[in-house]
Amino acid sequence: MTMTPEHYVQQKAAASGSSFYYAFLFLPKPRRAAITAFYAFCREVDDVVDDMVDPGVASTKLAWWQSEVAQSFAGQPSHPVMQALMPLAADYKIEQRHLQAVIEGCQMDLAQTRYLDYPGLQRYCHLVAGIVGEVAANIFGQTQAQTTVYAHKLGQALQLTNIIRDVGEDALRGRIYLPMNELQQFDVKAHEILKRSYSDRFTALMKFQAQRAQGLYDEALALLPQADRRTQKPGLMMASIYRALLTEIERDNFQVLHQRVSLTPLRKLWLAWKVQALGRI
Repeated sequence: MTMTPEHYVQQKAAASGSSFYYAFLFLPKPRRAAITAFYAFCREVDDVVDDMVDPGVASTKLAWWQSEVAQSFAGQPSHPVMQALMPLAADYKIEQRHLQAVIEGCQMDLAQTRYLDYPGLQRYCHLVAGIVGEVAANIFGQTQAQTTVYAHKLGQALQLTNIIRDVGEDALRGRIYLPMNELQQFDVKAHEILKRSYSDRFTALMKFQAQRAQGLYDEALALLPQADRRTQKPGLMMASIYRALLTEIERDNFQVLHQRVSLTPLRKLWLAWKVQALGRI
């Protein structure tokens, strides 16, 4: 039996066990199909970097995706993800530049394992999370231009939460996303993170990162126009789940070097349902 593009993206999205999955559950079917296909695309290009053995091969794969996206928008998608996504692209304002930006973010990941300062990290977050937020907000049904600003800010907050959660895992791959000048500010050496050793200085550095992320959640939620609060519920679910995760990490005193802190599926579902039912975080 051949797998349809729709089945393919459904499996790709579900297999990741991601929090996004819980946020999609409550969407009407056509919007759910669009976000699932888009999310599957993000997973595909992300996996190129995550599963990388040889940077040369990974770079070639990303270049293939760049041309596949261009071809798809010219009417000839060959990958099941693009075959599932293209019929929905126009309806939900998904543009070629959005998908190319996500690929560019992954290329940054290949080329760079350190970020000198926060503005440098922000550029990366803009590509891999801000743009994703922008596309998602359109799929969810935004009506106000201001919602795009909210979506970018929320994307940044979610990405910083990911970075905080994954410090240890990233260190195993030789990557440090925390800005180097902030490591210096708190007197934390890169090799301490790569060796995954804790210290009071490390905890202070992480507290600083967490405060920044919490501030971004507050800013994002304040930016969301009242008129779009109902349509943007899936994004609010993500904010609720990720904020609960961040609070858990803070409570745990940033024990992120030797483990990946996560919430149970039941807790994620409960947080998503609360937003769905009560309309607030």
